[in-house]
Amino acid sequence: MNAASHPHRPSLNRVAVPIVGEFLLGMSVAMAGLYLAAQTSDAVAGAFGLVQQVLESLFVVFRVLAIGLGIVVTQRLGGGQFDQARRTAFMALAASTWAGTAVALWLLLGGHFTLDVLNAPEVIWPVATTYMTLLAPAMVLEAANLSMAAVLRAHLRARESLLIMVAMHGTHLLLAVPLMLGVGEGGGWGLPGYALAWFLSRALGLALHLWCWRARMQLRPRARDWWRLPTAVLWPVLRIGLPGGAYELAYRLAFMVSLSATAHLGVAALATHSYTLQTLKYVSLVSVAIGWACEIMAGRLVGAGRLREAHAIVRKGVRNGMLASGALALAAALAAPWLMQAFTHDPAIIESARTLLWLSVLLELGRVFNLVVAGALRASGDIHFPVLSGLTSITLVLGLGSYGLGRGFGLSGIWLAYVADECVRGALVWWRWQGLGWLPHARRTLHGLRLNQQDPG
Repeated sequence: MNAASHPHRPSLNRVAVPIVGEFLLGMSVAMAGLYLAAQTSDAVAGAFGLVQQVLESLFVVFRVLAIGLGIVVTQRLGGGQFDQARRTAFMALAASTWAGTAVALWLLLGGHFTLDVLNAPEVIWPVATTYMTLLAPAMVLEAANLSMAAVLRAHLRARESLLIMVAMHGTHLLLAVPLMLGVGEGGGWGLPGYALAWFLSRALGLALHLWCWRARMQLRPRARDWWRLPTAVLWPVLRIGLPGGAYELAYRLAFMVSLSATAHLGVAALATHSYTLQTLKYVSLVSVAIGWACEIMAGRLVGAGRLREAHAIVRKGVRNGMLASGALALAAALAAPWLMQAFTHDPAIIESARTLLWLSVLLELGRVFNLVVAGALRASGDIHFPVLSGLTSITLVLGLGSYGLGRGFGLSGIWLAYVADECVRGALVWWRWQGLGWLPHARRTLHGLRLNQQDPG
């Protein structure tokens, strides 16, 4: 590996800490939206939760762009190919326009089909279809904001990205309260108010991103950059992003099988499952941020030919992630009797959730490897191994395993399938990284970057 020195050693914390803030904001706004929807009625809250699941599935399209875009731009910047990084950033705007339009059309035209497939209760159909229709225009803005934020982070402008997200999510929350619940004697609009707040906050986010691109990175998009999609620039992004997107889609499908197995156990099990997962979102937050930061930094280091440093920073990310997630998971397990009282006072549910949170200590330790190492493998150019090695575990252990263990051991059996799946996939990607199986791919990536630098056309 190239041991060449470099005057600037990138800081993992400099990138990871602002990302923690971004994710925390996004999660908290969604939680606040659910709480506000519940103030209207249970049916409105049910519609909100169901549409959120639909959006998470559709956002895989945006994630394909974000995965590929972040890695390609970091590699170009690491290799000193600033003009190609600029072209990729502008291409992302057009890709976001088309991807956002596709998701918007699904919400506009496929709402009834989606609710039918999900066996949604008839009582929530009117609310859910109206909500999805009103959300559609915001999807183009959502896609653009996610792509522009990925470019900011690739330029190590994580702090600026965080400040924009604070303004965007803060505006969403501040507008959602009066628009959903009303002011004084005036009645609120419920979920349509939340959709309007979403659109206005994303419009503000887009304006702030455009200002930051111009002021901090001298990136000034032209009108045609929002719709013209150069395939030669798009292909490297899709080559990296599509396998990652397919991986996430496979995971979501297998997870839906486990959710079906949980629903088969009854309402109490479904409630316990939901409360525990909501708690674990906050537990895994630090590891998610470290994983994204490692992906960004590894991509830059590979692009610069500093492979030994890339290896070291991923090992540091795994260490920090295990310490943080292990400590938070242990704290959540110890505090379970008190944490669960925020959701329920049923002693059986609280005790069941306590058991699941103790199992989750192992689950979160395994998850660290998947969050940190899998992203680093993609950033090095080893894009297929995480997908191919993980699909078997996702299908057999997570999907079929949760169904079988759920029938035999109840909710604890389903959770054991979660633990086993995370640990199996985590062990495989760690073996790949430690065994330097990624190194030939990193060298090929570096060679390709140098060829492009010599012949940018």
